[in-house]
Amino acid sequence: MQETSRKIGDKSETKATRFLEREGFVIVERNYYASKLGEIDIIARKGSVLHFIEVKSAQSDFDPIYNITPAKLRKVINSAHYYMKSKKLDISFCIDALLVRGGKVELIENITL
Repeated sequence: MQETSRKIGDKSETKATRFLEREGFVIVERNYYASKLGEIDIIARKGSVLHFIEVKSAQSDFDPIYNITPAKLRKVINSAHYYMKSKKLDISFCIDALLVRGGKVELIENITL
């Protein structure tokens, strides 16, 4: 029986969360919905920087980085700004991608530069 994309996504986000915690990140929230703007998979803090992390995974040879489209990136950026404003935060933040390919995890920080 084939897993649904939601179940695969949940497993990837759990793997991503564990990876981030091992790397010294503190998980602040998972699956944050910013009204109609979109969702942020993981919000984490490392040091004095808040990281808004989009998790993408692939079950085939397709590289999941290609699933982070300009439209998706705009939604994440807008959602991050909404989060910062709604929480009244004035701290440094960045938008990251975390790719899960099979058993390997890769974090790419500051994908908006």
